Amino acid sequence: MPPRSGPKTFTPRTLRKPVVSISVRVWIGIQKLAVQIEKELADLPNTRSAFAERTVGGYFLDFTVNREAAARYGLKVGDVNDIIESAIGGKNITTTVEGRERYPVNTRYARDFREDLDALKRVLVPTPTGAQVPISMLADIQHKTGPPSVRSENGKLVGFVFVDVTTSDIDGYVRKASQLLGQRIHYPPGYYIEWAGQFQYLQAAKERLKIVIPFTLLIIFVLIYINTRSVVKTGIVLLAVPFSLVGAFWLLWLLGYNMSVAVWVGLIALAGLDAETGVVMLLYLDHAWDKFCGEGRMRNMRDLYDAVIEGAVGRVRPKIMTVCAILFGLLPIMWSPALQAGADVMKRIAAPMIGGIVTSGILELLIYPVIYVIWRKRELPDQTEEEAPFIPPALVPSKLTIKK
Repeated sequence: MPPRSGPKTFTPRTLRKPVVSISVRVWIGIQKLAVQIEKELADLPNTRSAFAERTVGGYFLDFTVNREAAARYGLKVGDVNDIIESAIGGKNITTTVEGRERYPVNTRYARDFREDLDALKRVLVPTPTGAQVPISMLADIQHKTGPPSVRSENGKLVGFVFVDVTTSDIDGYVRKASQLLGQRIHYPPGYYIEWAGQFQYLQAAKERLKIVIPFTLLIIFVLIYINTRSVVKTGIVLLAVPFSLVGAFWLLWLLGYNMSVAVWVGLIALAGLDAETGVVMLLYLDHAWDKFCGEGRMRNMRDLYDAVIEGAVGRVRPKIMTVCAILFGLLPIMWSPALQAGADVMKRIAAPMIGGIVTSGILELLIYPVIYVIWRKRELPDQTEEEAPFIPPALVPSKLTIKK
């Protein structure tokens, strides 16, 4: 016999696999609340379809044991249920062994004794005194309609509203839907909704990224510090991270990509690329500084400017080659067909890396030399600049001398 634990639910076989599902955990009245949610979400933008499980559809014969009547005959509720199970539902009493095969032996009343309500009422229940009592004197028997199956989670009854959405911004859709349902639906005591499906996976990924991203930045910081042996140099290299985020978010906006786990993976990889290009720029600036100091030419601000020009401007080609090698390696991913397997995920990983490496390379060429000058000028013996203003060599006008 079906359990009497409450409403049950079932899902039609023709229902497509949902993108998002809402779990409505309630004690009673699941179907009514689920249908209300279905109607509200059907009109919400970016909703392709919404379907609430119907919890009624089965036709059952219900036995309700009368505890007082059973007690008068010295019977317990379990004794009456055992008769119902063995005589009407069927019960395995033993197992027959035939060679290597095992078959259970099930006993119950013949069909003629259990095919109608009057016959079931005449089923006899033995008492401790040896008397046989009809089950109609111990239990109320009636037909009832109910759900054909029971869904439960965490000890509570649950029904599902399957929602198929047309947008990739699952987080934004859930926020709008939750706001709409909160305004238009009144939840009785004991009723509440909980979003599941892809949204639940997205939330779990966000919680994991809260640990992964700081840990990744810490590893990058430690590796750069081991290489440079200077906290200041490490900080200068890590300045490329905010520079790159500018281009990363701009390209994501131009392509119409929303924040997702794939995008966050691309941003984490971008931090490593920023460290690589920043170390290259800082390496050339340090080489120029060491060269001028070794030659005794680092005496004033003009010498520092000359060293920065040699380290930054004079070696633009290798730095541009470093950026282009990374950039051209990622561009083919963006050209992959949209219908190719895994293309959507790979594009969202590569997009922040491409946009970030472009702005990071440009801003490193413009900002790094300025920061380097501000940092290194404190180590100069004479920090006063000469009276003549400093003009980069590329901007000095050429002179034409005419001799007679």
